[in-house]
Amino acid sequence: MGRFVRWAAATAAAALLAAGCSGGTSGGGEGEQWSGSARPTTTGAKALPAALTSQKLDWERCKATANASAPGRDWQCATLKVPLDWSKPDGGTIDLALIRSKARGGDRIGSLLFNFGGPGASGVTGMPGYAATVSLLRERYDLVSWDPRGVGASEGVRCRSDKETQAAEAVDPTPDTPAEERAYLRDATDFARGCAKDMGDLLAHVSTTDTARDMDLMRHILGDDRLHYFGISYGTELGGVYAHLFPKNVGRLVLDAVVDPGADTVDHRKNQARGFQRALDNYLESTGQDPGQGTRRIADLLDRIDKDPLDTYSGRKLTQVLAFTGIVWPLYRQDSWPSLTSALDTAEQGDGSELLALADGYNERDSSGRYGMLPQSQRVISCLDDKQRPTLAQAKRLLPEFERISPVFGPFLGWDAAGWCHDWPVPGQYETPEVSASGAAPVLVIGNTGDPATPYEGARRMADELGKGVGVELTWKGEGHGAYGNGSDCVDGTVNAYLLKGTVPRDGTVCARAQ
Repeated sequence: MGRFVRWAAATAAAALLAAGCSGGTSGGGEGEQWSGSARPTTTGAKALPAALTSQKLDWERCKATANASAPGRDWQCATLKVPLDWSKPDGGTIDLALIRSKARGGDRIGSLLFNFGGPGASGVTGMPGYAATVSLLRERYDLVSWDPRGVGASEGVRCRSDKETQAAEAVDPTPDTPAEERAYLRDATDFARGCAKDMGDLLAHVSTTDTARDMDLMRHILGDDRLHYFGISYGTELGGVYAHLFPKNVGRLVLDAVVDPGADTVDHRKNQARGFQRALDNYLESTGQDPGQGTRRIADLLDRIDKDPLDTYSGRKLTQVLAFTGIVWPLYRQDSWPSLTSALDTAEQGDGSELLALADGYNERDSSGRYGMLPQSQRVISCLDDKQRPTLAQAKRLLPEFERISPVFGPFLGWDAAGWCHDWPVPGQYETPEVSASGAAPVLVIGNTGDPATPYEGARRMADELGKGVGVELTWKGEGHGAYGNGSDCVDGTVNAYLLKGTVPRDGTVCARAQ
């Protein structure tokens, strides 16, 4: 079981063609500023030891990993030490894996840090594949990304084995009987216990706030007075939290596919039900179908699969949760919609193979049965962030509203509110993240009107909460998750001008859909 509609990374969506969580901060923005300068010498309570602030990165040619081949010779990797517990900066440390490609031009601005979302997306494996999208920015910036704490090569988590992950795909995500409800919650408890056993003390120190603090130490060690940053999906929440903690250290920040910072864990799921239903309606209209009738047909198909999972050519069964995941995944990119049409058609004929292949893409399952760790890292990070923990009874009372929002996505997301962080061994930190950043430089916030996973209304909320004169909204009337690099010259040109020249667009600028 997992969060069925994650705030997926742009790199993962791209891999489909070849591929939420609440965070926050404590205290006030200015109060967390590190010692009146760009040098990170204090956490607001204790000074950072020189062993951290004066460390030198040993950049070397990146090596192949179990999950990815070595990138080209342009890419270098290094390890940064950060405190395990930021309230005890002179205590134990953990290692963060970094990757960079140095600026190719002579007029270098500095480092441009990327987070691709999730939470839980690996920047070390994702950055080389995204470099072509940001090739113009590569002329004047070192492209830098990293695996946040609890992710990939940075103390990555493994809460359950591949065999256990596959077994969980048989758990009904929309329980129909008391026995299925018990199995649903038991699976959540098993996952939580696996995380506690695997992670130990780290489990309480992988929050969005922890990672935002890591970013400022990273900025200092990289030699930048200000943080230049490109955050996608969950990366927008991380960027907003950073801006709140360190407003005077904000350089040029781009937040694309924006998570609504004013939504709690239940509201996030409602937002996503609306966003994916909106994308499904647009998809159905593009195929000449009535959205209402098409939605009902898909909901009925999911109900039938719930009762009788479909056969596939691999011998595995297409369960309801896998069918749902296979429907979700192509909605992240408009040019993947034809794959959804084909998969639905074959499923209606009794063959679940194509929907299963799409679900495996989302779940990062390869042909040998190995699963990627992004879904597990995502759950660990978001459950530390999320303070709101609805009970099963509370979630059941919310189900009619979720179903009214979307007959397809509502039931899954409604039940998920109770199951996602059930029986979690450490308390959540925040109802919603604090992103106010008075005194920060302008932050470019991009919303896409057709975004399924992070509905565009969140961009306006982020811009408003960042503060007057800080949040600057750019809207694209497009489809898919995110805007930059998705075919709009208007969006790409506006972002490039902001990052390369410091040109801030007018708040409320709209880029029309390409004809």
